[in-house]
Amino acid sequence: MTSDLVPMSIKGLMLDPVSNSPIVVLKDEEEKFFLPIWVGIFEANAIALQLENVATPRPMTHDLLRNIIAELDARVTRVVINDLRDSTFFAQIRVITGGRTLEVDARPSDAIALALRTEAPIFVAQTVLDQAQTITPDSEDQDEKMKKWFDSLSPEDLGKYKM
Repeated sequence: MTSDLVPMSIKGLMLDPVSNSPIVVLKDEEEKFFLPIWVGIFEANAIALQLENVATPRPMTHDLLRNIIAELDARVTRVVINDLRDSTFFAQIRVITGGRTLEVDARPSDAIALALRTEAPIFVAQTVLDQAQTITPDSEDQDEKMKKWFDSLSPEDLGKYKM
């Protein structure tokens, strides 16, 4: 069933210039398209800390979750952004423990933060990409305003996320 899943990675974190909300930008392997997902400030911070390899004096929530999973002799094998309803993304975290495979519902931001900490791959369902407003650099029918905004971003905009 993985044929309908597209492997993605993090292009960067940035702030929406209109709402000042954090956005995590995912990209496919060939950078043919980008998927912006608006996230909460705390989740963006958790993602940024891991991207920048910042160690905190005590475990943050996603570090705690990673530690609990490891202590239970389980492992995260992947996260999937699997649904988009009413402009809200949904995700699942696949955890394997013993002979059991668990699919745990999660917000995409939490799933991404955990994937970074467990080195699990990130996937997006093709159906989600078909519904979402992805940004395709060469697409003629793409919303021009969004395309121009994304094209105008500098590497610094997609680099370190400043809190």
